[in-house]
Amino acid sequence: MAILQFLLLLHCLYPINEANSQKPNILLLMVDDLGIGDVGCYGNNTIRTPNIDRLAREGVKLTQHIAAASVCSPSRSAFLTGRYPIRTGMTGHDTNVVLLWSAVSGGLPTNETTFAKVLKEQGYSTGIIGKWHLGVSCESRDDFCHHPLNHGFDYFYGTPFTLINDCEVSRPNEVPASFKNKIWYSGPVFIITLLTLVAGKFWLFINVPWKIIFALTFFGTVYFMYWFVAFEFHLYWDCILMKNFEIVEQPMDLEKKAGQVIREAKSFINRNKDGPFLLFVSFLHIHTPHYTTKEFRGRSKHDLYGDNVEEVDWMVGEILDSIDQEGLVNNTLTYFASDHGGYLEGMEGSPHLKGSNGIYRGGKGMGGLEGGIRVPGILRWPGVIPANTIIDKPTSLMDIFTTVTKLGGGKLPQDRIIDGKDLMPLVQGLVPNSAHKFMFHYCTEYLHAVRWQQTSSDTIWKVHYYSPKFKPEGAGACYGSKLCGCSGDQVIYHVPPLLFNLSNDPSENNPIPSDLALYNEVLQIVEEAVAHHNSTLHPVPLQLNGLNNMWDPRLQLCCGLFPLCWCNKGKTD
Repeated sequence: MAILQFLLLLHCLYPINEANSQKPNILLLMVDDLGIGDVGCYGNNTIRTPNIDRLAREGVKLTQHIAAASVCSPSRSAFLTGRYPIRTGMTGHDTNVVLLWSAVSGGLPTNETTFAKVLKEQGYSTGIIGKWHLGVSCESRDDFCHHPLNHGFDYFYGTPFTLINDCEVSRPNEVPASFKNKIWYSGPVFIITLLTLVAGKFWLFINVPWKIIFALTFFGTVYFMYWFVAFEFHLYWDCILMKNFEIVEQPMDLEKKAGQVIREAKSFINRNKDGPFLLFVSFLHIHTPHYTTKEFRGRSKHDLYGDNVEEVDWMVGEILDSIDQEGLVNNTLTYFASDHGGYLEGMEGSPHLKGSNGIYRGGKGMGGLEGGIRVPGILRWPGVIPANTIIDKPTSLMDIFTTVTKLGGGKLPQDRIIDGKDLMPLVQGLVPNSAHKFMFHYCTEYLHAVRWQQTSSDTIWKVHYYSPKFKPEGAGACYGSKLCGCSGDQVIYHVPPLLFNLSNDPSENNPIPSDLALYNEVLQIVEEAVAHHNSTLHPVPLQLNGLNNMWDPRLQLCCGLFPLCWCNKGKTD
């Protein structure tokens, strides 16, 4: 009798266990350039973000969620692969900190494994809608070696590049004025030099062979025309909308983008509601030029920037409503984050149109400063993850790779180091501390800072080896280009390194005196961790450096006959 009762109990429990073992849907929402100080649930009381705040109430809010880089391409490569950019060659170099055009040979290496590729092998339908910015092609414009569909995604609708000021014709050109001036000034200098050589040749006071003059003429003309075409046609070269491998709009109409992203996200969810699916909505908001549809212009207290944030919050709400309407909320892990900190430099000529990183120092493109790498991070999964919970432990955008791989039934690659950790034990309250003992904060290939979670004292320490060199007007303006430099005369070398107790001083205002015994104890532990970390690094091809990040006409996406690249195949959108 007892055996019969036990078997009946197992039979009754079986459907519950089967339901619990069902693979969850994965919804990843990433905003571009959103500062942690721009969101209501992280302390902002002047910009309305009710839908993002709702996610935090219904899930877990991470207060030390860290990006692997303070700029787009390296951070996003780390997010997709769970690996520091220094391991994949996506670190950048000098001023080339991100991919600079869509028509470059650099990009996320084909031998890297993304979470989309892992989950696709586990039977997931995988889609990305919005921004990619991790390369397109390698050797020809249609080999698509870096394209999302060759990195595990079944469906792509969005821009292969990123938003730039040129995408909105009323905005100033994206190329730094100082660099453009060098190109334009070199033209007259070249012409005067050439005319002098020709005149000297005719008047016989310069003995230069004609073949050298012809060579100078040819190469000078090619040089000037290369940069002129590359820069002056940014609108057509890079403001592109694609659907899978097909160009839909060139140049794209920004006024339609919010509606198109929402439509595509809802359509993907509806098509795949029987699951499981992985949907990565990579918003074009709130990157400059802060394009905002007319319905949201003038609605916020912070001009166009605030309008942009409130519009993307509405977009988040529309997607969440679609999950609710399809009855998927209880079987969907929803994740919300920004790719790095807010952009403090603002728009050229409009310094008030910039992000906020709250109490944290620095912002986008500012190395290892907290404001550049500490971002909003929220996870929701009703019945699995507790609601209205705050976790103040170090976590990383790279953790999503490991987390969703395990939830989807996949296995982590064994032939490479995976830096991301499984978030589920921490967010479910099964462990008291983060799995990250140390985090390494790079600016291109330079290690700017290191974070150490000392669990014995419940303290987060941070060592700074370099810091950006700011102009006198403060931490929102760097020497050099629009983004801070990572080395040379654009940084401050800290000898000895600066040490901060982030648990007591999250704003990084009060370094620990270097003559204290505590300073030396912490520094020794961190430097041992750095030495071990360095021993795990191996040379890889640099994707964002040199010729890999130079505009290549052979790789230019073109809807039509190059260079007459123009089309609009979505006129009814």
